[in-house]
Amino acid sequence: MKNILELTKIAVEASILAGNKILDVYNSDNFDIQIKKDKSPLTQADKDSHNEIIKFLEPVNIPILSEEGKIPDYNERKKWEYYWCIDPLDGTKEFIKKNDEFTVNIALIKKTKPVMGVIYVPVLQELFVGAIGYGAIKIENINIHNYKEFNLNNIFTEGDKLPKKNKNRKYTIVGSRTHMNKETEDFIKQYKNKYGDINIISKGSSLKLCMVAEGLADIYPRFAPTMEWDTAAGNAIAIAAGFVVTKQDGKTNLDYNKENLLNPWFIVKS
Repeated sequence: MKNILELTKIAVEASILAGNKILDVYNSDNFDIQIKKDKSPLTQADKDSHNEIIKFLEPVNIPILSEEGKIPDYNERKKWEYYWCIDPLDGTKEFIKKNDEFTVNIALIKKTKPVMGVIYVPVLQELFVGAIGYGAIKIENINIHNYKEFNLNNIFTEGDKLPKKNKNRKYTIVGSRTHMNKETEDFIKQYKNKYGDINIISKGSSLKLCMVAEGLADIYPRFAPTMEWDTAAGNAIAIAAGFVVTKQDGKTNLDYNKENLLNPWFIVKS
């Protein structure tokens, strides 16, 4: 298997080119929206992004688990030493609303733990990358036209190291733009009682994990359903930046490649 830097380079390039495919659809008048069995939307951009990513990842000969691909049986998956976990378009609802808060997520998982993650935000041209042992970075203004100007062979020498220091802000909680519920509201009330005047920010897709990794938010509670491909890349980036991603108990780390790919409720924090 290639080393982690080589695999990161492949994932970065795949994410940027897939992001460009997404923008082609985003800027058109034809999203070709379909509804999947789980009632979630699927667009042409989801499919185009998936196909572009697969072109890059398949030659590496590491198994691939994609939201838009066939899900292998658990009896096969549980034998995997490493695998790619990808969400070709995270935040499809945000994409359809045209609010720009959608991402391309690519993660490398070792057995049950994320060890590397890449998140690309096509409209904002922002790239988040993290790997265990290398740290996490953010690169701004990176796109299909200029990405080869960066040192992709060691992407961790580029951009800003995460988290960025920002001590002059209130305690900040980031939450889902579309999944606010009583459990989350109760959680926020506890922190209001503890810290007094706090900031509450709503974001779509994996940008919530990125905000914690970047140091723009202190905590992200997710007490609503997510799938492993929704969180894998952001989980790796958050850990590489020095944060933790745990189940609701605040102690137990999230596992991946479970028989049931639905995540438990979780918290991202320092």
